[in-house]
Parts: sequence; structure tokens; C-alpha cells
Amino acid sequence: MNSLTPEQSCALLKDRRVLVVEDDILFAMCLEDELTDVGAEIVGCATSVGDALRIIDHAAARGRINAVLLDLNLRGCSSLPVADALARRGIPFVFSTGYGEGCNTGRHPTVPVLHKPYNMQKLIYTVEALCQEWESRQDS
Repeated sequence: MNSLTPEQSCALLKDRRVLVVEDDILFAMCLEDELTDVGAEIVGCATSVGDALRIIDHAAARGRINAVLLDLNLRGCSSLPVADALARRGIPFVFSTGYGEGCNTGRHPTVPVLHKPYNMQKLIYTVEALCQEWESRQDS
């Protein structure tokens, strides 16, 4: 990955709206900080399946969500119902998980998976790619 100037870094996700779905509050706060440092607007942070679905409904009704970072396991529950809701709405997402390679991604085998612990630069570039994918679909 290329090294960016501070100005380029701050603009990388400018005007991109990102939802963080993560049950580890401290890790979620780190993710939010990293994403806002590169210009993203955090539309919310959900710690459970129910919270995530409510935020998605609310944010989708009031605007857009460009990308979602989705932990596969939320307080012992699978987040695949959230993945299904995102797919139905055409909202791009990336799975975030502590599970190893070959983890169950349900009906979403082509969705990118970031395996914890992961490099924050990789997270940022993955989210940027998701946002670009979303924008290209909106333009078509």
C-alpha cells in the first residue's frame, strides 16, 4: 500500500458514511477513530444484531450508508441476519472476525473478510474500495 501525505489520508474517505458493527466497545472506538481520521462520517456503532438493524433502517431512510464494517459474532450471536439485510439493500460491507480462514459467511462468500487482528491501513483501503463500489453502482 502506498504511503499517503496527511492531506491525502484525511480525504481518503471524505463524505463517506460508514456503520461500525462491533461488540467490543474499545475496539469499536479505535475503528471509529481510524475511520474519522481519514474523513469518514460514522453513522453509528452497533453492538448487537438488533441495534445494527435499527441503525440500518434509520440511516437508510434518512440518507445513505456507503459501507459497513460487520463483526461476524456479536455477543455470541451470528451477525448473518445483518449481512442479509445489507445485501437486500445493496449496502456494501466487509466482515470483521477473530475466526480463522474459511469462517462461515452464510450466503455471502464473496464479501471481503478482515481477520482480527488486522492492519488498520488494510481496513481503510478495504472500506474505500467498498465505497467506490457503492458509488459506481449508484452511477449506473
